Amino acid sequence: MGQDSVVQTASTAMGLARAELESHWIPFTDNKSFKDDPRLVVKGEGVYLWNQHGDKLLDGASGLFTTAAGHCRPEITEAVAAQLAQLDYIPSFLRSHPRSFELANKLVPLLPADMNHVFFCNSGSEAVDSAMKIALQYHASRGEGGRNVFVSRDRAYHGVNIGGTSLSGLMKNRQGFNAMVPGVVHMRSTFDPEQRYSMGQPLLRGVELADDLLRIVQTHGAKSIAACFIEPIAGSTGVLVPPVGYLERIRELCDEHEILMVMDEVLTGFGRTGAAFASDAFGVVPDIMTMAKALTNGAQPMGAVAVQDEIYETVVNAHPRDVVELAHGYTYSAHPAACAAAVATLDIFEKDKLFDRAAEMSAYFLESVFSLQNLGVVTDVRGYGMLAGFDVASVGAPGARGNLLQKRLFDAGLHIKTTGDAGLLAPALIVEKEQIDEMVEILKQELIRL
Repeated sequence: MGQDSVVQTASTAMGLARAELESHWIPFTDNKSFKDDPRLVVKGEGVYLWNQHGDKLLDGASGLFTTAAGHCRPEITEAVAAQLAQLDYIPSFLRSHPRSFELANKLVPLLPADMNHVFFCNSGSEAVDSAMKIALQYHASRGEGGRNVFVSRDRAYHGVNIGGTSLSGLMKNRQGFNAMVPGVVHMRSTFDPEQRYSMGQPLLRGVELADDLLRIVQTHGAKSIAACFIEPIAGSTGVLVPPVGYLERIRELCDEHEILMVMDEVLTGFGRTGAAFASDAFGVVPDIMTMAKALTNGAQPMGAVAVQDEIYETVVNAHPRDVVELAHGYTYSAHPAACAAAVATLDIFEKDKLFDRAAEMSAYFLESVFSLQNLGVVTDVRGYGMLAGFDVASVGAPGARGNLLQKRLFDAGLHIKTTGDAGLLAPALIVEKEQIDEMVEILKQELIRL
């Protein structure tokens, strides 16, 4: 798309009157202020976006941690178009299509050992709720149906469906939704003010924090706990990297008490840590893994749940032939177009060696972002791989300063994600050093002005 097309598209977007914006109830957004001063995106290419005025922006968040291979890859566009022209839809209930098996077979070699079965859905939120139901079904299938307690953490984000909201450790995401899933208990987050400005894994208190799970076992009884849900890096809350020994201790306790360890890799999967998954980067293998976002490079909605063979075989073998083993799924599970997008995306990751590229670029990226720690308004910087977060000192209502910052950054030519007064950076894995420099320079200028 040339600049003329961008301008033409932009003028169409600018023609939207305030009343025409009203019909769309925008998620996770202050609709009143947004519709008074909308920030619209009309084009994406590589690591760049264009707004409705034709201005070019750097995408410092890969969309929403989705677009790891850069925007508008023609390989994905062509694969989706070809699939839609051949087969646009078939349900995955008692039917399927070849592309779904092709995708599963391409995905399995990237997963940890003995994790050879994948359940497809449409988002990270659906993946988490599916993982919860799979955990319950697994325990019931092995005669331990009393295991129905789930363990999560403060500041955790596990999507916004009712199960994931119950697991959430973010107050704003729970506020107003009183009918949560019962039997969810929370460990402390791994945020430690005494280990601020840690690049990579903090060195202290890993085992101590992980032993919160032991306290929960001692309080509720191991035989009541189904699963422990962990984001290997707590992303949406502001990038909380696990301290050394933390994930290993969680794995040890789960093994000791027959609790399923679920790693939510929706944000960290597909190269973000410099490895296929954070599980590989940290050397800790879960029983269940959720994924989404970069699975299709953000080009189609898709999520997935991978399980250890023992979980799949236990559930399937607990039922006789001709009986549905897992009464769960979605209308658009393994949608043909989404499968085509994911297959094309995995091909790009392999062909362009993007996981290796992320590992090679990580040191430069983190050192650049950590230069923000010299600014007085910045109270912490954290990061691992190609993912970094920073906190700004709160002024007034919590989150007000972070909200102002993201608006000013967008207007200055940089898109990032903010949560409260934390900013998150996760550029596409194709980013160049010069583009990182430009992102950090815009950040510095706007942080100084904040």
